[in-house]
Amino acid sequence: MDINIGKLDSDSTLTIFVSGSIDTLTAQDFESQISSNLNDVKKLIIDFEKVEYVSSAGLRAILGLNSTMENQGEMVIKNINESVRDVFEMTGFDELLNLE
Repeated sequence: MDINIGKLDSDSTLTIFVSGSIDTLTAQDFESQISSNLNDVKKLIIDFEKVEYVSSAGLRAILGLNSTMENQGEMVIKNINESVRDVFEMTGFDELLNLE
């Protein structure tokens, strides 16, 4: 997994690009890297264009980030491929998260 953290825009939007798999081995790092960059962020956009797989550990990490952002603004996950979207739909995460 690789994470590319953009710069905070003037409207307090932060875009993060993720590639690879968010699984048992990478979920904790995924959550901690993003969490450590959320100061002053009102809108968090996570681009999943290059994410190939999300496990249950990855779902927990995403839920943790979403919970943090609900307290300070909003979180959007965009550019989700079909297999990852299927995981979100099967687990009901498509109802909990803002997906584009």
